[in-house]
Amino acid sequence: MTDIKFSIEGEDAIQATEELLAIEGITGNYAVNSEDVKKEPVLTTVGTIVGLVGGTIAITEQIRKWYQEYKQKQSGKKIAKVLIVGRNGRRLLLENATFEQIRQILES
Repeated sequence: MTDIKFSIEGEDAIQATEELLAIEGITGNYAVNSEDVKKEPVLTTVGTIVGLVGGTIAITEQIRKWYQEYKQKQSGKKIAKVLIVGRNGRRLLLENATFEQIRQILES
Protein backbone atom coordinates (compact mmCIF):
# COMPACT_ATOMS: atom_id res chain seq x y z
CA MET A 1 0.00 0.00 0.00
CA THR A 2 1.38 3.39 -1.03
CA ASP A 3 1.18 6.28 1.40
CA ILE A 4 -0.82 9.46 0.87
CA LYS A 5 1.42 12.48 0.21
CA PHE A 6 0.68 16.11 1.02
CA SER A 7 2.24 19.53 0.65
CA ILE A 8 1.40 22.68 2.59
CA GLU A 9 2.61 26.15 1.60
CA GLY A 10 2.47 29.30 3.68
CA GLU A 11 3.98 31.27 6.51
CA ASP A 12 2.58 28.84 9.06
CA ALA A 13 3.15 25.64 7.06
CA ILE A 14 5.09 23.92 9.83
CA GLN A 15 2.48 24.55 12.51
CA ALA A 16 -0.33 23.64 10.10
CA THR A 17 1.41 20.39 9.21
CA GLU A 18 1.92 19.49 12.86
CA GLU A 19 -1.75 20.15 13.56
CA LEU A 20 -2.82 18.07 10.54
CA LEU A 21 -0.72 15.14 11.73
CA ALA A 22 -2.09 15.59 15.26
CA ILE A 23 -5.64 14.83 14.09
CA GLU A 24 -6.82 11.68 15.80
CA GLY A 25 -6.63 8.76 13.38
CA ILE A 26 -3.85 10.21 11.20
CA THR A 27 -0.23 9.14 11.51
CA GLY A 28 2.60 10.43 9.36
CA ASN A 29 5.70 12.55 9.04
CA TYR A 30 6.98 15.60 7.18
CA ALA A 31 10.03 17.61 6.17
CA VAL A 32 10.52 21.31 5.43
CA ASN A 33 11.70 22.21 1.93
CA SER A 34 15.09 23.67 2.89
CA GLU A 35 15.35 25.76 -0.28
CA ASP A 36 12.25 27.72 0.76
CA VAL A 37 13.79 28.62 4.11
CA LYS A 38 16.76 30.26 2.38
CA LYS A 39 14.84 32.09 -0.38
CA GLU A 40 11.52 33.28 0.99
CA PRO A 41 9.60 33.71 4.22
CA VAL A 42 6.91 31.37 2.80
CA LEU A 43 7.62 27.78 3.75
CA THR A 44 6.61 24.50 2.14
CA THR A 45 6.28 21.27 4.05
CA VAL A 46 6.06 17.94 2.29
CA GLY A 47 4.72 15.01 4.22
CA THR A 48 3.33 11.53 4.16
CA ILE A 49 0.24 10.15 5.82
CA VAL A 50 1.23 6.57 6.55
CA GLY A 51 -1.87 5.50 8.37
CA LEU A 52 -5.53 6.32 8.79
CA VAL A 53 -7.14 4.71 11.81
CA GLY A 54 -10.88 4.88 12.19
CA GLY A 55 -13.52 5.81 9.71
CA THR A 56 -12.56 7.69 6.56
CA ILE A 57 -15.69 9.82 6.90
CA ALA A 58 -14.68 11.06 10.36
CA ILE A 59 -11.10 11.79 9.24
CA THR A 60 -12.34 13.56 6.10
CA GLU A 61 -14.48 15.84 8.26
CA GLN A 62 -11.54 16.57 10.58
CA ILE A 63 -9.32 17.48 7.59
CA ARG A 64 -12.01 19.81 6.18
CA LYS A 65 -12.45 21.44 9.57
CA TRP A 66 -8.68 21.89 9.98
CA TYR A 67 -8.34 23.42 6.49
CA GLN A 68 -11.31 25.75 6.86
CA GLU A 69 -9.95 27.06 10.17
CA TYR A 70 -6.67 27.99 8.52
CA LYS A 71 -8.24 29.52 5.42
CA GLN A 72 -10.71 31.60 7.41
CA LYS A 73 -7.77 32.93 9.44
CA GLN A 74 -9.85 32.81 12.60
CA SER A 75 -6.80 31.50 14.36
CA GLY A 76 -4.48 34.11 12.81
CA LYS A 77 -2.60 31.34 11.02
CA LYS A 78 -1.69 31.57 7.35
CA ILE A 79 -1.33 28.91 4.69
CA ALA A 80 -1.42 29.49 0.95
CA LYS A 81 -2.35 26.05 -0.35
CA VAL A 82 -2.65 22.41 0.56
CA LEU A 83 -2.22 19.60 -1.95
CA ILE A 84 -3.03 15.96 -1.23
CA VAL A 85 -1.84 13.18 -3.54
CA GLY A 86 -3.75 9.94 -3.16
CA ARG A 87 -2.31 6.45 -3.29
CA ASN A 88 -3.29 6.22 -6.97
CA GLY A 89 -1.44 9.46 -7.82
CA ARG A 90 -4.60 11.57 -8.07
CA ARG A 91 -4.00 15.14 -6.87
CA LEU A 92 -6.40 17.43 -5.04
CA LEU A 93 -6.00 21.02 -3.91
CA LEU A 94 -8.09 21.53 -0.78
CA GLU A 95 -9.15 24.97 -2.01
CA ASN A 96 -12.85 24.53 -2.88
CA ALA A 97 -12.61 20.73 -2.47
CA THR A 98 -15.82 19.01 -1.45
CA PHE A 99 -16.19 16.50 1.35
CA GLU A 100 -16.68 13.77 -1.26
CA GLN A 101 -13.52 14.70 -3.18
CA ILE A 102 -11.41 14.57 -0.01
CA ARG A 103 -12.95 11.24 0.98
CA GLN A 104 -12.20 9.78 -2.45
CA ILE A 105 -8.54 10.83 -2.22
CA LEU A 106 -8.20 9.24 1.20
CA GLU A 107 -9.83 6.02 0.01
CA SER A 108 -8.07 5.79 -3.37
